[in-house]
Amino acid sequence: QVQLVESGGGSVQAGGSLRLSCAASGRTFANNAMGWFRQAPGKEREFVAVCRWSDANTYYTDSAKGRFSISKDNAKNTVYLQMNSLKPEDTAVYYCASSKTWYSGIHLYMRPETFDYWGQGTQVTVSS
Repeated sequence: QVQLVESGGGSVQAGGSLRLSCAASGRTFANNAMGWFRQAPGKEREFVAVCRWSDANTYYTDSAKGRFSISKDNAKNTVYLQMNSLKPEDTAVYYCASSKTWYSGIHLYMRPETFDYWGQGTQVTVSS
């Protein structure tokens, strides 16, 4: 089992920044990829970004490119999502997820069912 705990959410005005953290514990050696999703009220869970534990491979959804950055600290088993130039439409609960498998290409990572473990989520609210 892998446990994921997100932190760093909060309220911010449009144009502001937040950094989310996701600390992994348990059988973390089984992880190959860590990702971030978000879910706004009444909407489906949406892929944001994913990174590979063992190298610098990353994928981003189009809405995140240029504004969000995923990074990791392998020594701390922690993944981060730096979010800049936030917009009201970024308001959502943000979830961290881990996958046992690294896939080449973004398409599988856009599907929540690709991921094996999930955190509890952290709320991000962006006001205009």
